[in-house]
Amino acid sequence: MQLFDVAYGRELLPEIPKIVNAPFLIVSAKDLWPKFEATFADADCHVYLVESLEIVDLERHLTELPHIKAIVGIGGGVAIDVAKYFAWRLNLPLYQCPTSMSVNAPFAQRAAVRDKGILKYVGWAIPEIVYVDYDIVRSAPDFINRSGVGDIVCYYTGHWDWAYAQREGRCEVKWPYDPEWIAAADEVMQSVITNTADIRDVNDRGVRTLMDALRWGGAAFNNTGWNPRPIEGSEHTFFYSLEHLTHRPFLHGQIVSLGVLLMSHLQDNDPDFIKGKLDEMGVAYQPEDMNITWGDVRDGLRHMQDYWKQSGNLWYTIATETPITDGWLDEVEAWVSG
Repeated sequence: MQLFDVAYGRELLPEIPKIVNAPFLIVSAKDLWPKFEATFADADCHVYLVESLEIVDLERHLTELPHIKAIVGIGGGVAIDVAKYFAWRLNLPLYQCPTSMSVNAPFAQRAAVRDKGILKYVGWAIPEIVYVDYDIVRSAPDFINRSGVGDIVCYYTGHWDWAYAQREGRCEVKWPYDPEWIAAADEVMQSVITNTADIRDVNDRGVRTLMDALRWGGAAFNNTGWNPRPIEGSEHTFFYSLEHLTHRPFLHGQIVSLGVLLMSHLQDNDPDFIKGKLDEMGVAYQPEDMNITWGDVRDGLRHMQDYWKQSGNLWYTIATETPITDGWLDEVEAWVSG
């Protein structure tokens, strides 16, 4: 396994100006930057606050950047992905400083961007190091940090989907069913769902446990030869479909957690078990937690097959052809809400 170098500690951001070649670019988010601005008051750096993940916007902004020698990503998945994209396009050293545990993006080589609203994973950027500051991560709202389990428990539905595709004769030729990768990913998932109390409390052990799991998952896409099946399935199809319909960003792990519940129910894959684990970890997966309605969720579920056809690059899962009936929608809404 080729995993990113990671440093765990405290008061790590003040070290950045001492080690990163100046002038450097900090990629962050409008709501986060005021928390860290004073740390870089005397640094020779420029700041880019992300407004869009659309490739056309990022390419335009690339031409407007000042002279820089390195990229530093400080934030959640959006800032981290744009930092990767810029580092790749400019061929510059990259340093990543995640501020929460909502997604495995800090540990993955490709950037998740959008092309006219359609998700695309592009590029290749390996950070010099990923700095995980316990105090910075724990300063994020608990619901954001707990949501990161979504990018791990999605193995639960993803592995069922892979076995389903094999039974249906719909596995991609380049991604034949592989029990060894299933076992490796399941070991990582077990490390999370057997440490629910620490993750719920977002204590140091919980941070280390979930971040180590996200570190494995982030690199797995490359380490499997760009095979997403050990780490993703129909729960991500639901997320992509809903995002495409609503044209709004989501907290990645949160919406994926809801997707895991919905798809495990559609799969009849012991959904009560995984729901119990998410509840033990205090994951906020209800639609109202994300400022959406059950009407939005229903629309996203109905749109999955159309999105699968439009995307042209999603793998075969339970979401590909299974009819989404009004009866099932009523049943799953009552179950998730109960």
